[in-house]
Amino acid sequence: MPTQFDKLAGELAIEPVREHEGVYSLQLPIAQLALREYLVLLASAPIFCAQPGHRMQGLQFRHRLVPGRAGDFRPLTIAVLFVALMAAASIPIATHPLPPFEDYVNHLARTHVINAIGSDPNLARFYTIEWQVIPNLMIDLVVPILHRFMDVYLAGQIFTILTFVLIGSGTLAFNRALFGRWSALPLIALPLLYNGVLLIGVMNYVFGIGLTLWGLAAWVALRDRHWPWRFAVSTLFALALFFCHLFAAGLYGLGLLAIELNRLWSRRAEPLPPLLADFFATGLPFIPFIVLLIAGPTWDAPGAPVFWEIRGKIDGLMEVINVYYPTVAYGLIAVVAVAAAYAGRRGALSFHPVGWAILGVGTVVYLAMPRALFGAHHADQRLPIAVAFMVIACFDIDLRHRVARRGLVALLALLLAARIVEVQLVWNHLDRGTKEFFQSVKSITSGARVLVVFDDRSPYKSISHFNLVHAASLATIERSALVSTAFTVRGKHILHARKEFIKFVDTENRWPPSLSYFVQVADRANADVSYFWDLWPRHYDYVYIVFTTPNSPNPDKKHLDLVFGGDAFQLYRVLR
Repeated sequence: MPTQFDKLAGELAIEPVREHEGVYSLQLPIAQLALREYLVLLASAPIFCAQPGHRMQGLQFRHRLVPGRAGDFRPLTIAVLFVALMAAASIPIATHPLPPFEDYVNHLARTHVINAIGSDPNLARFYTIEWQVIPNLMIDLVVPILHRFMDVYLAGQIFTILTFVLIGSGTLAFNRALFGRWSALPLIALPLLYNGVLLIGVMNYVFGIGLTLWGLAAWVALRDRHWPWRFAVSTLFALALFFCHLFAAGLYGLGLLAIELNRLWSRRAEPLPPLLADFFATGLPFIPFIVLLIAGPTWDAPGAPVFWEIRGKIDGLMEVINVYYPTVAYGLIAVVAVAAAYAGRRGALSFHPVGWAILGVGTVVYLAMPRALFGAHHADQRLPIAVAFMVIACFDIDLRHRVARRGLVALLALLLAARIVEVQLVWNHLDRGTKEFFQSVKSITSGARVLVVFDDRSPYKSISHFNLVHAASLATIERSALVSTAFTVRGKHILHARKEFIKFVDTENRWPPSLSYFVQVADRANADVSYFWDLWPRHYDYVYIVFTTPNSPNPDKKHLDLVFGGDAFQLYRVLR
């Protein structure tokens, strides 16, 4: 019996072609249509997908344009654009061996220890590497391998650029999976590679954003194929994201939930039980992930307690677009808004329904997420930038006209140039402080023990001073020193201090001591509570006081001798 689909095909005098089980497409021969009619169909006609015997209202559809034809650039042109724009986006990273990210140098110091501990007796005396089944491992797996062939700073630069490539290409791939063709529009996401979350220096998480985008692209591409392949690939991505970062695995789950909710809604006319079974089966690839999390040490890892607060949610949204100058961020938003409004008014811009699902699920999760989770700070504020890349992949644009294609290239160049100039200028200015720290480290004796103390940080709350927070970790790289702020938290890191030195380092991922309290416990410990820096003159060789002002006085002349004074830090030798 002919179906409604067959009748429609008969009226158009075309043959329905069976793509695979239950899915048919209408193939329109160019020779039988006028050029104008063909372009209209090419740009707007959906490929109808229906189960045999279903009525027309049960149809699903997805838009598909012929690659490289009137709808967009050719795939090769898009690839060239991607390489050129990615090379431009990498300029600030390539020209600054130590990018001013908050946690970055501490992570870099750990990767150096992983590579050098077997040949450096001082590092071997202070530290031990204990490989465990924990998240937060990606930089520990990649950078030490690169470090065998180059210095650790270049290895870190390559890892960061690789992260950029993964995010940019993942956005393109996710867009390709949703719309069935390559498009240059997702390249508009490249200016967002520099964002507030990156400046915090959570490199494993940022790397995980790119891996998540590729995982979602693979899921969509395999969604209508045999389920064993889809679930096998999804399980591999879930496991890879677990070892990358715990929150990155959560991003993948968020994206799958949004995709499957959209699919469930679009097929709501079908019988509900099999749809629900298919929906809940999406979570099966996460079973190994959950087992590893519960059985591993991360579940009970020390750190900041779980807490939720509404304050800062707006800041988390601003970190998507704002880096250093709000004026630049507002300018970028204005330019994109005008361009989008123009394209939308001309009917050239469209938004995939999956994007609405991602926005909905992302909003609910963002509002519900606590500020600290599993001992990690900024848990909720890391989410918006990842959602932004997913949402950008859900946009499509008609670029059949040459003017439109040239306009898009000009827009991409303008947005990226503005962001690169902003970052490059600030980083060039911050290089002075970085070079001062490198100079100060040369005054430290190899194999020394270094305590980090914070002075009044209120004048240094700007993200432009993030490079100071963990700069003392350079002493681990350059002088094989034990540094009190090294990331050595069990359940979160594989680097640990040896038993005889563990009482002299931070094992709970807390802030360093304040200058006032530091001075008080030099000769007498607090009877009510003990800290690792108590009686510090007996246990440390040097003290870094960070966030000072130029020519700040010596806070304890009895125990400290100034070795190096920078614009925002001081290095003292401990007198015994």
